[in-house]
Amino acid sequence: MSFPLVVALRFLREGRAQSLLILAGAGVGVAVLIFLSSLIESLQTSLIKQTLGSQAHVVVRPGEEVSRPVIALDGDRVMVRSAEQPAQRLRSLPDGPRVKAAVDEVPGVVASAAVVSGAAQASRGQARRAVTLRGIEPADFDRIISLTDRMKEGTAMVQGDGALIGTELAADLGAHVGDRLRLLVDEDHTATVRIQGIFDLGAKDVNLRWVLVPLRQAQALLSVDGGISLIECRVDDIFAANAVAAAIGDRTGLVADSWMTLNAQLMVALQSQGSSSNMIQAFVILAVALGIASVLVVSVVQKKKEIGILRAMGASRSQVNRVFLWQGAIVGVAGSIVGTSLGLLLLFGFRQLPLTFVIESPPSLIARACLIALATGVVSALVPARQAAKLDPAEAIRG
Repeated sequence: MSFPLVVALRFLREGRAQSLLILAGAGVGVAVLIFLSSLIESLQTSLIKQTLGSQAHVVVRPGEEVSRPVIALDGDRVMVRSAEQPAQRLRSLPDGPRVKAAVDEVPGVVASAAVVSGAAQASRGQARRAVTLRGIEPADFDRIISLTDRMKEGTAMVQGDGALIGTELAADLGAHVGDRLRLLVDEDHTATVRIQGIFDLGAKDVNLRWVLVPLRQAQALLSVDGGISLIECRVDDIFAANAVAAAIGDRTGLVADSWMTLNAQLMVALQSQGSSSNMIQAFVILAVALGIASVLVVSVVQKKKEIGILRAMGASRSQVNRVFLWQGAIVGVAGSIVGTSLGLLLLFGFRQLPLTFVIESPPSLIARACLIALATGVVSALVPARQAAKLDPAEAIRG
């Protein structure tokens, strides 16, 4: 064991009250870091998971039709009176299969599904509800939004004259698997379908509005024979969705919106949560650092004669410096152990509450908090260490 480490341990033992004080401060700081980080990150993960449980990471669609000027004649003059915004109608992607193939080649895209989507009404008996009719190819769509894992009744592999509806719509219509629904787009486009499954995607509006039918069925009802209106994609890194969407837009010339763009308010909320968490952690670290530094500064004053004797006996400035750096490191390590235990205990107690999300405490998060505590202890000891190393042996002994 090195000389500076032996002296550091002795100084800590002699000043038990001070040592326990800075140990408690470091431990509480680590506990707060672990608890707060686990809580915020778990909440954000839960919100993102719920959001992406009912929507694709990237949606590719045709651009909106632009406004066109209204031309009017006034004698011999041609005048533009106004710019008229055309009604936005259901439009299919030009050469859908080719576009889908191009999308699949974009780096980061792991799956894509062709979708036809439009407004309709669903009725059963006297009950009628406005719905969003979505035509899908079940195997492809299941790779984008996992219906298989979210079925409450029946099967996700819809086919023939089958349809899938959400739990909210099923409750509103009093429908069950095997019942029949009538779908109405307009007077010329109606169909009777059989409910093959009831899903719960975790979003009330989706469970209330979506009616999923085979792609060809929807193409016929929405008068887009052979066409598709959307391509929905899944990416390997959800936080790279904006970059992937931009790459898809550049390659296809179509509009590609990421889940981040479509959920701008959610992203603002997540960023605000992250910023608040970082600020709180920064203040906790600062408070712990100031506490350790102030106690060690007092220790330098109290141990002034001992330091002078060490210097007179031949201890170098660097050795005295390392004595206090070792104290900071020991406090950081001990605080990490105490803080980790306290933080995990707090998380265990919090998990007993009826929460809507699961609180995780990954090892990487705990390791990060411990490293921060160690670094804080060492950095906090820098000023006291320099102060101790600069003491003149003769003056320290006389003082």
